[in-house]
Amino acid sequence: MTLPARNLLAEEASPYLRQHSDNPVHWRGWSPAALAEARELGRPILLSIGYAACHWCHVMAHESFENDAVAAVMNRLYVNIKVDREERPDIDQIYMAALHAMGEQGGWPLTMF
Repeated sequence: MTLPARNLLAEEASPYLRQHSDNPVHWRGWSPAALAEARELGRPILLSIGYAACHWCHVMAHESFENDAVAAVMNRLYVNIKVDREERPDIDQIYMAALHAMGEQGGWPLTMF
């Protein structure tokens, strides 16, 4: 099942995710439907994890996710999933642990593929 080719974050409960609902990026929240879309389309997932009080999350949103050219590339190449680490600490912990296992230090926003 392919989701609509638009940003779906306005439908999310998280205020942080809804803050990104006007981005030109076709964001999805973390869901079985978003994961299925990536499998069906054969596209990698671009996962962005952040939270509302994160200064650098807002900077990245402004400098990258609000940029039409950047969004066009993201929308063409990836299924874009945004996660609020305060709403889904389990997902945040998994991907932060993966980053550390690769020998990297982490912080937010956390972007993984």
